[in-house]
Amino acid sequence: QLQLVESGGGLVQPGESLRLSCAASGFTSGFTLDYYSIGWFRQAPGKERERIACVSTSGSLDHTDSVNRRFAISKDVPRSTVFLDLHSLTPEDTAIYYCAADWSPRPSICKTQRSYAYWGQGTQVTVSS
Repeated sequence: QLQLVESGGGLVQPGESLRLSCAASGFTSGFTLDYYSIGWFRQAPGKERERIACVSTSGSLDHTDSVNRRFAISKDVPRSTVFLDLHSLTPEDTAIYYCAADWSPRPSICKTQRSYAYWGQGTQVTVSS
């Protein structure tokens, strides 16, 4: 079973940057991150969970309009790690950030992925002065 572990969160001041990591393990032999659609989500207190970025098996990327100028998703397949780079952080970015994955061996546009079978436990990002 695929396992995901987020890391890299913490307390930062407004305007600073963070790199969040999502380490994947438990692959079936012969398969890599290229066989999964990956999404980054966040949930702030009192708000709905929202997907903020995704990457598909074909490498298709998507970022929500609210973050696409500041956040960037990428993946390092040999290291089985997905990253989310966060720049120009504001207090409104404070949330728990999750990565998620779903089996998707065929090329696709990641924003069409509607569900994810595997989830990490999340990492807290707090932006405060």
